[in-house]
Amino acid sequence: MMPCPEMKKEPNLIITPAEFPVPLIILPETGSTNNYLTQLCDEQPSAVQELTTVIAERQTAGKGQRGNSWESEDCRNITFSFVLYPIFIEARHQFILSQIVSLSIKEELDEWTDGISIKWPNDIYWNEKKICGILIENDLSGHHIGRSISGIGVNINQDVFRSNAPNPVSLKQITGKTHDRYLILANIMKRVKEYYDLLRAGTSDSNATTLIAERYARSLFRREGYHRYADANGEFLARLLRVEPDGRFILEDRTGKERGYLFKEVQYIL
Repeated sequence: MMPCPEMKKEPNLIITPAEFPVPLIILPETGSTNNYLTQLCDEQPSAVQELTTVIAERQTAGKGQRGNSWESEDCRNITFSFVLYPIFIEARHQFILSQIVSLSIKEELDEWTDGISIKWPNDIYWNEKKICGILIENDLSGHHIGRSISGIGVNINQDVFRSNAPNPVSLKQITGKTHDRYLILANIMKRVKEYYDLLRAGTSDSNATTLIAERYARSLFRREGYHRYADANGEFLARLLRVEPDGRFILEDRTGKERGYLFKEVQYIL
């Protein structure tokens, strides 16, 4: 890989795959790391180890939720995907993967700044601004998950955002400092591996899933007080009650009525 010009100004940005905590593929450019990794897994299934991570220094067609694109300036952020083969997880419990991925990123960013939270289901926010987006694509094998590919974009060193995204922010904008992108990526993947190993070891009981669910609940955006939301019937005020194991978002409105939503059925009014 040819380094980007500014990489020489940042400590430890040039990293070899052998130094990384999980199998690593560094691409100078690709359309989408999710697409690249999916194709690689399809074409060479036995060769792609679990937790294999693909990072692109330039991503030209990054995918976001709801069909949106993800803006990322070349060589400034971390745009990456990784693969798991969680055959031990039933399809109805797939939300646990969203929890461990979002927690891993949130907890790593906590090391660098305050004000980080998880906006249900898995966006990462700093105060009222979005610092990270996550897209998880699961392939089922019977009633279980055969393969899961997580695509992630974390805004690290970008100074200016030019897209029409309403509220992006980078770690550099928050802290005023340039950060080592590969160090942060390595730490995120260490956390993912720790959570994933905990989950796999605890499949015979609920201790691991309970621990993860509790940490996730404590990390949620706007977890206290009443806030504005909107569903198919319009805007309303509600407070967050809980997130169910299947990922359903449970709110309580001003009348005391509980409202339950799956992904895309409700939106925050920022």
